[in-house]
Amino acid sequence: MNWQRRLYELMQPQRGRMLAALGLSLLASMAGIGLMAVSGHFIASMALVGAGAAAINYYTPAALVRLFAILRTGGRYAERLCGHDATLSILARLRGWLFGRLIPLAPAALAQQRGAQLLSRLRADVDTLEQSYLGLWLPSAVAACSALAVLVIAACWSGWFALLLLPLLLFAGAWLPWRLQATHAHDAAQIDRDAEALRATWADALAGRAELTMWGAEDAFDARMEQLSAQREAARARAQRGLARADAMLAACSGIALSLALLIGVLAMQQRHLDGPGLALLAMLAMAAFEPLLPLPLAWSRLAAIKAAAQRVFELADRTPAVLDPAAPVTMPHSADLHLREVWMRHAQHGEWALRGLNLDIAAGTHLALIGASGAGKSSLAQLLGRLYPYQGSVTLGGTALDQLCADDVRERLAIVEQTPYLFDASLRDNLRIAAPDADDAALRRVLAVAQLDEFLRELPNGLDTWVGANGVNLSGGEARRLAIARALLVDAPVLVLDEPSEGLDALTTAALYKALAVETQDRSVLLITHRLGGIAALVDEVAVIEQGRIVARRAVEGFAAQTADSLRDAG
Repeated sequence: MNWQRRLYELMQPQRGRMLAALGLSLLASMAGIGLMAVSGHFIASMALVGAGAAAINYYTPAALVRLFAILRTGGRYAERLCGHDATLSILARLRGWLFGRLIPLAPAALAQQRGAQLLSRLRADVDTLEQSYLGLWLPSAVAACSALAVLVIAACWSGWFALLLLPLLLFAGAWLPWRLQATHAHDAAQIDRDAEALRATWADALAGRAELTMWGAEDAFDARMEQLSAQREAARARAQRGLARADAMLAACSGIALSLALLIGVLAMQQRHLDGPGLALLAMLAMAAFEPLLPLPLAWSRLAAIKAAAQRVFELADRTPAVLDPAAPVTMPHSADLHLREVWMRHAQHGEWALRGLNLDIAAGTHLALIGASGAGKSSLAQLLGRLYPYQGSVTLGGTALDQLCADDVRERLAIVEQTPYLFDASLRDNLRIAAPDADDAALRRVLAVAQLDEFLRELPNGLDTWVGANGVNLSGGEARRLAIARALLVDAPVLVLDEPSEGLDALTTAALYKALAVETQDRSVLLITHRLGGIAALVDEVAVIEQGRIVARRAVEGFAAQTADSLRDAG
């Protein structure tokens, strides 16, 4: 299925508004043509009356002039209202549809996609697709219908003129826009690529501005930005020159049509087949015939960008999710026991294995700490439990294979706080209620107290209405992580997975947090992923050590603490 067909199918819900906008635009276009033609006829007739000719019917042409003027203005306004309403609705549908297709792909099927590229697909490319109707299809359809109507009207006055006008309209309305877009397709693609590269470079620079400053790479960044900007502006200048030439050729075609109308009209007047007002009407009709064609060069110059954006969007949307729900999901078990046997997992299809034959049992109610060096596979295990990546081996929840359960159902049973949790650009209350939309303020304050944020909340002038900023920019790293913990507690899931919850916290706050969590989660399973050993005895009963994707040791937390102390004394 080609991209035009797929795009049209996505626009189907707005088909009525699209057709209404087309009809209104065509009405305004024909009213403009009629206004010019009737005005020419009317003015010429009035001039002849003033020169002593016989009286004419004044009221009919005057009424037609007023009617066409009203229809042109009213039709244009109504078309803008209806067309833009349909376009904005299409835009909202496209963006929502693409976002819905991206959710099952993340993160495994999008591992090789940069965040700036995804944002570009979701924002810039969808905005470009918005132009397909209002900027390309609508003016092209109006131009074609208007040209056909003008030819019919011209044939009623002069068949020869209609025959001579036909090739001019085909040249100006079909060949010229097609030739323009074919000639400058490379420039349009260059503008598109450079614009995306600029967005990606800016995104990288904003994310790594500290590194740019530290390594003194600002000049190299500025040079890269200047190069991309210069390339884009050069391509844009070439495209603009092409548009200017097309506009000049359109004006020339209009002039040629006017000359032909005058020539044929004069010959017809000599043979008494046409009078003076008829000649004026024919001349004005020839000029007005090219008015609907004026937007076509600009409209067709967008074709390459629209096609490229559509292909990128559909390529991304058509990707197969790495983790698929079963065709017939099994009912969620009541038990929360987790058993992993010979589990292998990696983040990319041909990447290194993050988990290598891992075996682990977490009985319901167990509080277990998972300890290991960076890259040992701790966070990978949390991602596997959340059904974010495919795996090999056996993972069961309550005796049921994890891959036989619906992923959303699994995530309702496992509340996972990532190492870098995401916070939305909203208030504290809104960020918490993502987990429990019906939670009242008392419940929110309770989980904030468990997360050791009660004192922080009391110091805020706006309390729960405090704005956290994009990705929690107004909070410290420790505050953002504890807010994510409070959000996870609202889910009331039987299994709680905490990935480095004490990162950025001092020892006293960490100890208080672990003690409060121990009370809050006494009836739940807890998997604490950490490399900091201080205070874990307040929350967990056992410790497992992971190395190179395998569990290499597991013992009670007291025995682990004693062994760690002995190791430190021996090292000393």
